[in-house]
Amino acid sequence: MASSVDLGNQLDSFVKKLVKAGRYGSRSEVLREGVRLIHERETHLAALDASIMRGVADAEAGRVHDIDAIASRLDAKYAAMSDKHGNQ
Repeated sequence: MASSVDLGNQLDSFVKKLVKAGRYGSRSEVLREGVRLIHERETHLAALDASIMRGVADAEAGRVHDIDAIASRLDAKYAAMSDKHGNQ
């Protein structure tokens, strides 16, 4: 599927520099890489949104933990790890 893309002067100049420098073999390669990166970012954002929604649902359902209790457990865990590594 062929398509025509108007990138504007600044982006078009950038694409030409990338091709001229040999970083990409053609304008199409640059554009494909750009779209691939956008796709990757959007996929990660969708996963993040889903995680946030699960967290909100858990909070709304009362599936939460006391932050002070968690902080105390983590402090103890990392203090023990530090002592273990410091005594080797």
